[in-house]
Amino acid sequence: MSQQPRRRPSKPYRRPQKDPVRILAFEALRAVDERDAYANLVLPPLLRKARESPDFDSRDAALATELVYGTLRRQGTYDAIVAQCVDRPLREVDPPVLDVLTLGAHQLLGTRIPTHAAVSASVELARVVLGDGRAKFVNAVLRKVAAHGMDDWLERIAPAYDEDAEEHLGLVHAHPRWIVSALWDALGGGRAGIEDLLEADNERPEVTLVARPGRSTAEELLTAAGEDRALPGRWSPYAVRLAEGGEPGALDAVREGRAGVQDEGSQLVALALAGAPVEGEDRRWLDACAGPGGKAALLAALAAERGAALVASEKQPHRAGLVARALAGNPGPYTVIAADGTRPAWRPGAFDRVLVDVPCTGLGALRRRPEARWRRRPEDLDGFAPLQRELLRQALAAVRVGGVVGYATCSPHLAETRAVVDDVLKGRGGHPVAAEWIDARPLMPGVPALGDGPDVQLWPHLHGTDAMYLALLRRTA
Repeated sequence: MSQQPRRRPSKPYRRPQKDPVRILAFEALRAVDERDAYANLVLPPLLRKARESPDFDSRDAALATELVYGTLRRQGTYDAIVAQCVDRPLREVDPPVLDVLTLGAHQLLGTRIPTHAAVSASVELARVVLGDGRAKFVNAVLRKVAAHGMDDWLERIAPAYDEDAEEHLGLVHAHPRWIVSALWDALGGGRAGIEDLLEADNERPEVTLVARPGRSTAEELLTAAGEDRALPGRWSPYAVRLAEGGEPGALDAVREGRAGVQDEGSQLVALALAGAPVEGEDRRWLDACAGPGGKAALLAALAAERGAALVASEKQPHRAGLVARALAGNPGPYTVIAADGTRPAWRPGAFDRVLVDVPCTGLGALRRRPEARWRRRPEDLDGFAPLQRELLRQALAAVRVGGVVGYATCSPHLAETRAVVDDVLKGRGGHPVAAEWIDARPLMPGVPALGDGPDVQLWPHLHGTDAMYLALLRRTA
């Protein structure tokens, strides 16, 4: 009698191991993808909740932050690599699966996590959030990704620089092609400059504080933070840069509103407007697009030192509330109103100084909002263009003859900077405006590489700031 072959005993089912760091990172990526949320708004509450567990420490928080921001920064490049490792178009891969894959690709290609650990952790994450079936797919794809290092992958997916420079730079430095082209135009050409800028966009920005005049000083912030945890600002006398991991909320001045978190480029814009010479009295200032209130708080403090008053106007009521919170406790007079800068609630010529920091594509702050580079489209420029021009026209109408207007935007795109100012001054789409340029460069003393003027474009790779633009105009008639 023949014997039946013995069955190999089946392995007992093993429950997936829940890794709170990677689950948190996945949840943040899903929020960015599903709700068009921003990581810098989604991540902090997730981290606060995770810290309620005694097993979640500062190293876990740092790793989760790196996984989220690193994956988002290089999402386009990781997508191109993953596309080489799947047997279908990426659009046919479920978005949650693609999030797990790009999160795994970043661990494999953008961190020092060992290959085995990166793959196994990603598969365990997939088992938890996707199920065992799709975890097998994740495992197979990530093993293909792990077969090459980042340099090898870039050689495979990116054309040579000489063949297609913009596509090459876009894949190597993880920027959409149209943004590479726009930044290159704004820089004025030259390979070194564009590569330096794209690299700077992929670096984590420093946390910079502003000491609000009359309420705190940079010296107070440096002392409170400790010499080993903070450095003076590069250009602004009110700026302090925190070392990596520094927590602004730990400082009394920040908790009390006497200081705030503000990029040094934004500080320079406010200081330049405040320093521009005006003809005649200097008592009434306006911030016409004040939300969320950082520049308004600095301007209000500077105005108070001179006996001037600031009106801070913001169209959205909830953002006007943020402005009021930022200005609370200012020593001088100020007013916060919810008003549309294109339909002004003030009479013409009512102000001596006006700042209009217009809504824009935000291409100057890609370091802080890495997902924005993949979310923005070239056609977004057409949506902002009429608003930017009308806000500048109304700002020039709001200032008296001899007064000064500052046009600012956190974008270096030429269509949002010099083109807007030129169109308004020359009357394209409306009546010409009687105003003259003021050279903004001398109003940023000590800041190098400010170009030919009279306007100023700041850059992450040259100045360590967001790519803020500023044009100063004096009303002449």
